[in-house]
Amino acid sequence: MSTPERMRQFKEINTEISKAYLGRTTLVEYMLASLIAQGHLLLEGVPGVAKTTLVKAFAASLNIHFQRIQFTPDLLPADITGSYLFNMRDQAFDLRKGPLFANIVLADEINRAPAKTQSAMLEAMAEQQVTIEGERHPLPPPFMVLATQNPIEQEGVYPLPEAQLDRFLMKFQLGFPPRDIERAMLRTYRKTPESPAPVVDIQTILRWQHDVESVHVSEELEEYLLDLVAYTRNHRSILLGVSPRGTLGLLRAARALAFVRGRDYVVPDDIRAMAVPVMAHRLIIQPEAEMEGLRGEQIIQEALQRIVVLRRENPA
Repeated sequence: MSTPERMRQFKEINTEISKAYLGRTTLVEYMLASLIAQGHLLLEGVPGVAKTTLVKAFAASLNIHFQRIQFTPDLLPADITGSYLFNMRDQAFDLRKGPLFANIVLADEINRAPAKTQSAMLEAMAEQQVTIEGERHPLPPPFMVLATQNPIEQEGVYPLPEAQLDRFLMKFQLGFPPRDIERAMLRTYRKTPESPAPVVDIQTILRWQHDVESVHVSEELEEYLLDLVAYTRNHRSILLGVSPRGTLGLLRAARALAFVRGRDYVVPDDIRAMAVPVMAHRLIIQPEAEMEGLRGEQIIQEALQRIVVLRRENPA
């Protein structure tokens, strides 16, 4: 597929999503990058900021199998993975697949699920498979979890363990929209909005996921990326810095963003754009620094300000 054709498709996807969601246009770009990088994405924000609306519009524009799971404290692993049911007619057990057997899964309020259900989610996110009655079942490619969580409520909430947070390629904070966007909402949604129309199919997405592997990353940018990661591991206020999985995740995300922006090579701005979404949620901050209000985003911004790309001299 030619680059102009791909860029036309990306633009159409953005246009279709804007029928249902008015907000940060860069967020759609990052969601596409996460999908192409074969990563999962976590959206955090208070109720009513259109997290679920955004995910549903995104899935509708891609014309792939979509399932929504509303997480609750009494949700069991079998409720999301599926189970075997006895078929009286055939005298055999048939597999009833759960909602995880989809291409895009909206895990709504994921932090409300208990530990056993989170364990089943972790297997699906890490291995792209589920285990039912001791048997492993692969999930259909492409597979992406788009999860939401509410940071305000404390009752009936189970904080995601660090191992599961580390499986999300990116995390975004969704706040209240600017006044001009909210004014546009008032005028746009006076009547029921159009549903987003499908733009691409599964085969196109799989082709994107294959083609992104050819995006070039120079040695200078590899060193720049490693310097950013090392900064988090050596910072006095950080208990645990970015893991090697996070290092690889930043590389994958930067390549995917370059691909979405129509390039076959990564530039420093791709890494800078992806640094906070990919790395901030992986940091474990020292308790005393956290009590003083220090956040992972601040550490990453500090690293971006202090670390520069070192240019190699051409050999004589």
